[in-house]
Amino acid sequence: MFERRNFYACILILMFVIFLSENCEGANAPLQLTAEKILNSMTLEEKVGQLFIIRPDQLEINLSLEDIHNDSKVPGVKNLTALMLATLKKYPAGGFVFFGKNIKSPKQLKNFIQELKNASKVSPIMAIDEEGGQITRIAKKKSFNVPKYKTMEAIGKTGDPQKAYDAAKTIASYLKEYGFTLNFAPVADINTNPQNIIIGSRAFGSDPELVSKMVSAYLDGLHSQGILGNIKHFPGHGDTTNDTHSGYVAINKTWDELLQAELIPFCDNFKKTDAVMIAHITLQNITHDNLPATLSKEFITGKLKNELGYNGLIITDALNMKAIRENYSSAEAATLAFEAGCDILLMPYDYREAFDALLNAVKSGRISEERLNKSVLKILLF
Repeated sequence: MFERRNFYACILILMFVIFLSENCEGANAPLQLTAEKILNSMTLEEKVGQLFIIRPDQLEINLSLEDIHNDSKVPGVKNLTALMLATLKKYPAGGFVFFGKNIKSPKQLKNFIQELKNASKVSPIMAIDEEGGQITRIAKKKSFNVPKYKTMEAIGKTGDPQKAYDAAKTIASYLKEYGFTLNFAPVADINTNPQNIIIGSRAFGSDPELVSKMVSAYLDGLHSQGILGNIKHFPGHGDTTNDTHSGYVAINKTWDELLQAELIPFCDNFKKTDAVMIAHITLQNITHDNLPATLSKEFITGKLKNELGYNGLIITDALNMKAIRENYSSAEAATLAFEAGCDILLMPYDYREAFDALLNAVKSGRISEERLNKSVLKILLF
């Protein structure tokens, strides 16, 4: 009698699980249909544009490439001009990333973001690096009265994930107010190398399990305010001594070594994060193509997608960084990154060159329109 009851209980549980699964899929069906409808209405040029998140400055064709990407001395564009609007129509972009030089005041920022949204056929991703601590674009501005955080490392040292949640919730609340939709955060790197010059206190700490819990809580904080999150810099930038902003960077760890440390915060949060950002580090003892991870199909498709089973959105780190642009043209970098398995190409050094290269690659058959559609649909759903 006891075994029969257990049998019936198992059947009921199984039926309930199937019911939940079917209803969850049903809830997402309208979104899927809407995204597919938008995709089917797009021109080839509009589809290619969806692959790019660019600086607003890249629409200002009278600026030199050097000035566009200079954040220290060159003033940034702070509103949408007629010339920028004309560029956007010819080179539509899927999103925009804002830097300090694009931000003057709360009113100006809101207006600029709204102008870009109004000018885009498909509502664009509005992105920013507002990690909290060292890397912030808004909190550093005197004209913005928002909370400031010392470092993410300081939050990690408390050992309390609630503090990571609270910080992310606060950051997300003001990002939402200004019109942003995506924060390029949290940092999921573990700070394992004391000589690291790029991650350091941006990481929650050096213990993979602690970092994993903090990253999870941070993502929850962003989501509580409707802001999307992005774990970075996969597979982990914390054990490097050089900066990919400045040039070539390689790590000597094996795949098994990464699995035991650097990859833990990423793998633990694959189901929760909205996207994964790929670092430009070369993995000398893991891949055989001698390419930065961002451009390596062996790594992105072979390791991240096939071996680790990640099926979500994949974003490159900024393609204007010297690890890429000193060794590859904007056309080569964009094409290789997309062929490797990336969905979104962030800030190519020469946007128009990169755009034209992807467009021509699809027209020539080097990249199938089916492959293009797959990424664009993921982006639209995102």
